[in-house]
Amino acid sequence: MADDGGADWAGYYAASAGREPRPLLLAACQELGAGQDRLAIDLGCGEGRTGRVLQSRGYQVAGVDAAPTMVRLATSHEVPEPAVLADAAALPFRDGAFGLVVAYMSLHDMDRMPEAVAEAARVLDHGGRLVLAIPHPVNSAGSFQARGADAPFTIAGSYVDPGPADWVMDRSGVRLTFHSEHRPLESYSRALEGAGLLIEAIREPRAPDGRWQRIPLSLQLRAVKP
Repeated sequence: MADDGGADWAGYYAASAGREPRPLLLAACQELGAGQDRLAIDLGCGEGRTGRVLQSRGYQVAGVDAAPTMVRLATSHEVPEPAVLADAAALPFRDGAFGLVVAYMSLHDMDRMPEAVAEAARVLDHGGRLVLAIPHPVNSAGSFQARGADAPFTIAGSYVDPGPADWVMDRSGVRLTFHSEHRPLESYSRALEGAGLLIEAIREPRAPDGRWQRIPLSLQLRAVKP
């Protein structure tokens, strides 16, 4: 998760307001084909950018975040996303109430990821989908040794062992600190298996140019509740 620094987050989102909202989400919900039911959860909603994309496509959205600042930013936006302050591992919704749960770049920030996936499965109706995007586990396990297109990519430690993957982002004059966890792909697969969800599709999008054409930045996945 990110430090809940209200001023930093507000400044960052104000500075990046004109950027394309969630291109990976659009790919996941369009190219992967999210469910037809129009009730959706935005899991780890942040300031509501993902939820607003879903709302613009006809979904009724409930955002969930564990950070008070994120909930405030989501609900006070000029296009507000209804959101509640809650733990993703203990969702305040009834069983089978939703047709879609979207976890866009959030599960890797959750300490109790398997429990969050289990809760997503609980609140999905039969035939409902979980659509998620995470930093690709190969990405979070290693790093490029230089900035050039042919720079070597090295995993100095272990890919298979979970471990902290904290990082700092400086953008638009604002510094944000993220507290994340590297997990191998098997960890996410086991969480889905344990929750009774079936993987329908996986995508590993590549960047249009540069070094990230060789190593996927993210992993996108769609799973269904049978």
